[in-house]
Amino acid sequence: MSDAIRVMVVDDHPMWRTGVARDLAEAGYEVVATTGEGRQAVRIAGATRPDVVVLDLQLPDVPGVEVIHGLRAALPEVRVLMLSASGEQQSVLDAVKAGATGYLVKSAAPDEFLAAVARTAAGEAVFTPGLAGLVLGEYRRLAAAPEPAESGAPALTERETEVLRLVAKGLSYKQIAERLGVSHRTVQNHVQNTLGKLQLHNRVELTRYAIEQGLD
Repeated sequence: MSDAIRVMVVDDHPMWRTGVARDLAEAGYEVVATTGEGRQAVRIAGATRPDVVVLDLQLPDVPGVEVIHGLRAALPEVRVLMLSASGEQQSVLDAVKAGATGYLVKSAAPDEFLAAVARTAAGEAVFTPGLAGLVLGEYRRLAAAPEPAESGAPALTERETEVLRLVAKGLSYKQIAERLGVSHRTVQNHVQNTLGKLQLHNRVELTRYAIEQGLD
């Protein structure tokens, strides 16, 4: 794998942590660090600068949600993929709201997990089947709730709005690029520009915004 994706694995079970790191390395990912503690993960991330952090929800020192906040404060561009034994609704929603890009349960197949890391690095929202509907349903509920009117919303270009609409429909960056006849990189740039304009953090938040604006 050229320009290997840099990954840090955070899990308090040594055998699981070692196995995940081994699978990643064998698949061509660059495992820059492993740790079993949340606070140490935040410190290490600043030094090793991973593209993706594979993070367990339950850690011995601090909750995974707090670790997400710390990681994003230390390294704003980092993508966080939760890999947890829990598929409980509130756990998933809390992780996503904290800034996680995706959420897989530990029963996921190895190929599914490895592909999820690559998609997470590309900024795509990746969820175990069934959880994506849960998150989208929650954002639809929030979007339906009355909120104070805001003025001065950032103006998106016509192409940014078009890309945003396709993101909300669940298309991958590759699918969007093919539909619009542009490169994968161009789609990524449009998404990043849109995130910056709207002061959002990830594709899930972008989807919520699109739903609120009636673009889905």
